[in-house]
Amino acid sequence: MAEPILEVSGLFKHYPLTQGILFKKQIGAVKAVDGVDFTLLRGETLGIVGESGCGKSTVAKLLVNLEKPTAGAIRYKGEDITRLSGKALKAVRRNIQMVFQDPYTSLNPRMTVGDIIGEPYDIHPEVAPKGDRRRRVQELLDVVGLNPEYINRYPHQFSGGQRQRIGIARGLALRPEVIVADEPVSALDVSVQAQVINLMARLQDEFELSYLFIAHDLSIVRHISDRVGVMYLGRIVEIGRDAEIYDHPTHPYTQALLSAVPVPDPDAREHRERIILAGDVPSPTNIPSGCRFRTRCWKAQERCALEVPVLAVPAEFRHASGPQAHDSACHFAEEKQVVPPEGASDDHDDGTP
Repeated sequence: MAEPILEVSGLFKHYPLTQGILFKKQIGAVKAVDGVDFTLLRGETLGIVGESGCGKSTVAKLLVNLEKPTAGAIRYKGEDITRLSGKALKAVRRNIQMVFQDPYTSLNPRMTVGDIIGEPYDIHPEVAPKGDRRRRVQELLDVVGLNPEYINRYPHQFSGGQRQRIGIARGLALRPEVIVADEPVSALDVSVQAQVINLMARLQDEFELSYLFIAHDLSIVRHISDRVGVMYLGRIVEIGRDAEIYDHPTHPYTQALLSAVPVPDPDAREHRERIILAGDVPSPTNIPSGCRFRTRCWKAQERCALEVPVLAVPAEFRHASGPQAHDSACHFAEEKQVVPPEGASDDHDDGTP
């Protein structure tokens, strides 16, 4: 079994809500991330899925130190990076890079492609001597499938898919060990999404990368991920290997998400139960007591309002060896068969999502 490269425990990020102009008074907090725990193993891809506002992107920003956590630990190779500063933090950030969601706003329009990809070398000059940077940038352009002669072009001269390849090249410049990809294909056309996903899968093998892959498209996450974590209102409610989550979901929220995935096959649609959730997602400023999903859950009972469920293997599956024995934060977790996305496969080597 591979060793952990990132370990996240008890991670919180609360944004204070204040009122007043001169004398600001805190009246509450937006609980964007509210107690997240997971482990990323060396060489694997951990997919994080959930609807908008669940805290996925905030987790990504915390991992690369774009935001400071309110509480909790992020351990890289056993060292808590939330306690680092100065040169020690700079050295760690070199090994944890990010690919952003929007390829249009994440690239500086005033800089050439060569300057964008080579900028990390200005921050970490020990990685590449000045006389060798142009060659390295051209190599990176070639690696991500772009013409090395494009080095002097500007972002507006590229399509969305090409811009995202430039963003990936920039993330690879320092030869990191971990890439945090925050919905890297959500702004792209479907045909281009497949190309970028296959590129990332190839680069993972070539550069021995570990990915934290954030997305809301369940089909894409299944194609690229080894394990999948499902987030709801700031917490992970279910996590396990891709086949466990997609074929044997035990948390009601995961089951509802999977039931909403479009299935082109009419026969499959006839045999699938569509789960319609009641109400809206509660505000992260006023999270329900106990289980935060209880206000929309058809299984909710009195216990759900009084007791916070623990993310662990459900009691009825603890002595089982099957795929149901994975972590789920539900007092009444049970397996419910849900039709998987059309064409989804556990084999990641076929080259198509």
